[in-house]
Amino acid sequence: MGDTDNWEQISAWRKQQRSALIARREAVSLTQHQAWNKTMTSFLLTAFAPLAGVTIGFCWPYRNEFDARFAIRHFREHGATAALPAVVDKSGPLQFRKWWPGAPMVAGVYDIPVPDGTETVYPDAVIVPMNGYDEQGYRLGYGGGYFDRTLSAATPRPLVIGTGYEFSRLPTICPQPHDIAMEFIVTESGVYHAGADCLARIDVTACAQLVTQRFVTHPR
Repeated sequence: MGDTDNWEQISAWRKQQRSALIARREAVSLTQHQAWNKTMTSFLLTAFAPLAGVTIGFCWPYRNEFDARFAIRHFREHGATAALPAVVDKSGPLQFRKWWPGAPMVAGVYDIPVPDGTETVYPDAVIVPMNGYDEQGYRLGYGGGYFDRTLSAATPRPLVIGTGYEFSRLPTICPQPHDIAMEFIVTESGVYHAGADCLARIDVTACAQLVTQRFVTHPR
């Protein structure tokens, strides 16, 4: 199913997997979701501590996804700028708009809130929710291709951190040429570095060192 000639078949398979994984995520109890959210927030704050002081893109939580707002609050308190994505062209990249508590908001795609008329910014890092992900770090999103187009068009490319749950891991999502892998993935079990062949668990201290090195090597 990895052949690009079978894209129609792959797309149908992805749609089926997406629906099943979202349903499973929405069935997670509030207590369990809150516990996982707290753990994942802790991983983000320690493994990605260097994000304090940079511009971070994140997504408003949707359909029981990981809620990045707690981590974003911490990073903002330590000097970061936060931004939310807005769809301005259904066939183009996302536009990131500056966000802060109390910023003017409107309903965007899927009725997800987006900043209304705030400053457009270019994130140094993006925290991306995932419906599913595979052993190479490729993400199963909602099928619109927005993040892939955004990352493909970005120069330099921001640091990309996927967030999802352990039960959402698949052997493969049958990645295509347009798919872009996450650099790191955070779940309720830990932090993973996406290498050439498979995800590798990484210590939070080692991760923070890699992130620091990345920003030194590829500064904005």
